[in-house]
Amino acid sequence: MTSEAKTVDLYLKELPEERKEPILRLREVILKNLPKGFEEGMGYGMIAYYVPHSRYPNGYHCDPKLPLPFMNLASQKNFIALYSMTLYSNKELLDWFQGAHQKTVGKKPDMGKSCIRFKNMKTIPYELIGTLASKVSVEDWIRLYETNLKLTDKS
Repeated sequence: MTSEAKTVDLYLKELPEERKEPILRLREVILKNLPKGFEEGMGYGMIAYYVPHSRYPNGYHCDPKLPLPFMNLASQKNFIALYSMTLYSNKELLDWFQGAHQKTVGKKPDMGKSCIRFKNMKTIPYELIGTLASKVSVEDWIRLYETNLKLTDKS
């Protein structure tokens, strides 16, 4: 489910009532822990956290008009989704997150390549998500992104 909202405030206003509090808490913990240099806005119909063009003029390789994505937060049909591009790009960080989630929640995270699905709003590990958001600086993210992009281009 993507939104046509042009601002984060409009996105939040259109959320179903049962999703507002968890999304607001996730947003708050992400913003509190997000390293300096990332910005919040809308991207792909979701709340987006990204490297702005002022810091990384090349933008996202799939569409250079878009800023370089870092994290996205969305209310999907059956769950809340957090998309973390760093988990997709960094095996060490992925292993850390999966282990920390297991310790915090008592089970493995429900994940795709970059998507963490929260189906039970009562077991969202807010502090863990804050820690995840804080783990990679803008400079480190750009370096990791470019390294992975070069590896992909050689394939």
